[in-house]
Amino acid sequence: MLAVLLVLPGISHATLGGLAASVQSDRKAMAAAEVVTAQGKGFTVQEFTTPSTTVREYLSSDGIVFGIAWNGLVHPDLTPLLGSYAAEYQNALQKTPRRPGRRAQKVQTPKVVVEKWGHMRNLQGRAYAPDLVPQGVSIDEIK
Repeated sequence: MLAVLLVLPGISHATLGGLAASVQSDRKAMAAAEVVTAQGKGFTVQEFTTPSTTVREYLSSDGIVFGIAWNGLVHPDLTPLLGSYAAEYQNALQKTPRRPGRRAQKVQTPKVVVEKWGHMRNLQGRAYAPDLVPQGVSIDEIK
């Protein structure tokens, strides 16, 4: 998947804080086979699957991506998915100490939260912007 994202840098991506219209570009850039849409209370989930990872993008009723979740063989390249939050995440990641033996990682700033966990062949994670999560939606629904 990383190779696909690097080969197609000119394609726009749905990003955290971005608009719903760009989700289709993500699917094409990642060579995903299909998009499945589901409704939640106060949000919509658009899911697409690549050969190695399933990505779900959570959209508010205003059409803004407030959360992203994934599971699969690999973690996706978060830089294009996090968009304007990527630099803040990278800076916080460098300051977050690694705990030996821990398979879970949480990087949290006031603007973005990124959590990764899992084990070989079953890697999972989620990222969300706390300020964008719609009122009445629990972060536990981003999964």
